[in-house]
Amino acid sequence: MITNDKSIVDLKHHIIREICRLAWDDAITHENREKIVYSVSPGPKPQYRCCIYKEREIVRGRIRLAMGQSPDINKPTKNVVAVIPAACDDCPIREYIVTDICRFCLGKACLNACKFGAIMPGENKMRIDQDKCKACGMCAKACPFEAIVHSERPCRRACPVDAISYDENGLCVIDDEKCVHCGHCIHNCPFGAIGSRIFVVDVIRAIKSGKRVVAMCAPATEGQFGKDIGMGAIRAALKKAGFDDMVEVGLGGDMTAAYEAKEWLAAKAEGRKMTTSCCPAFISLLRHHFPEQYEANKSSTVSPMVAVSRYLKSQDPDCVTVFIGPCIAKKGETLNEFIADNADYAMTFGEMVALLDSRDVEIVPVEEDYQEASLFGKRFAGSGGVAAAVIEAMQEMGEDTSSISLLTCAGGEECKKALMLLKAGRLKEDFIEGMMCPGGCVGGPSKHQVENIVTKSRAQLLSHADGRRILENLKKYPMDQFSMFRDGHMEEKE
Repeated sequence: MITNDKSIVDLKHHIIREICRLAWDDAITHENREKIVYSVSPGPKPQYRCCIYKEREIVRGRIRLAMGQSPDINKPTKNVVAVIPAACDDCPIREYIVTDICRFCLGKACLNACKFGAIMPGENKMRIDQDKCKACGMCAKACPFEAIVHSERPCRRACPVDAISYDENGLCVIDDEKCVHCGHCIHNCPFGAIGSRIFVVDVIRAIKSGKRVVAMCAPATEGQFGKDIGMGAIRAALKKAGFDDMVEVGLGGDMTAAYEAKEWLAAKAEGRKMTTSCCPAFISLLRHHFPEQYEANKSSTVSPMVAVSRYLKSQDPDCVTVFIGPCIAKKGETLNEFIADNADYAMTFGEMVALLDSRDVEIVPVEEDYQEASLFGKRFAGSGGVAAAVIEAMQEMGEDTSSISLLTCAGGEECKKALMLLKAGRLKEDFIEGMMCPGGCVGGPSKHQVENIVTKSRAQLLSHADGRRILENLKKYPMDQFSMFRDGHMEEKE
């Protein structure tokens, strides 16, 4: 993994790999978990924090996350995104700070601008009383020297829905009602104090129990591991590690596009706006922050992940389905008890690699050509890809799409702006494609390479895909045997 937090990712990967090894051997005991703790932080001197005791407590929290548990044993949470308390204590609490640029000028514009009496002269410069400061920012705007800066903590700055606050000790607190599980805070925390619950142990136990465990790899997979590693190589590695099979979720993209095309056509005939259903973080944004639009404008079609899971379970009700991709929100989607025949578990690319490493399996190029999705289904991973596939499905149905207007949104701010326009009745476009990650799924928080490298590798891999069409491709699958709707009802046969 190449990220701006490589040392944190390496630590996380090491812990997940070791927990996986214990899981394969049925040896996850307290004693063995403590051996991992002491192997990471043997002492007597600390390696990356103030003391070995803090280091060891952080590792214990990460071990709990690696086992799918809350990192804070005293505050269990159902949220897939969680805070490791021992790791969260070194960020500045103050939001507005007077820097040494302050000239201690006679005008005192900052003092005059503050309505709360929080600004006062210090010994050599102005100072801010943090107990009185309301973080309104008026002092910073008024300062002629720009000597007052906004020092927002990186986790809070990364959150698109203002779900992060701080307790009386300055520790990060995530509001579960606001959180959309996008995971952007995770890689933006420079101390690795926020992580996601990991379900590799459950997956390993399912494999060891003899169940048929099928991996479902996101369209964003292609390009993550280089230009020579296609879906066939990923499939071969996963089967070698113990999975029964792998199916590309781009197939679910074809399924979703075909059904959303019908919904969009019906909505346009009614003069009703509609949003896509593929990004679970976007759906959570709708549900938690725009509830009226969630009820009136969301697509009722399931996401590609759910579509493939339902297809697999329609063929084998007892199989276990495991989504693999760059998305944290997919973990939250798997825990949605209101979606029938959902994926059982979701893993990130890094977690998949750790699981493979625990079995000494490498991902290497293979000659086998594997493709189950159309090129449009494969392109679901990029911003605009979903909308393009839906339009393609409409055209394959013989519909005229020339009058349809689309708004593609990638990133939290773009998605919020679009939904606010929808709420205010000022949205000009017919449909919104919403993805909470910049660039779409390929820019997800748990991507395995930086986005520009993934994009180049994807282009080469996708250039080898055949040109099958969406509706023609779907004729090979028993679409009448499972529902494509969120509430689980079966579509009436024509």
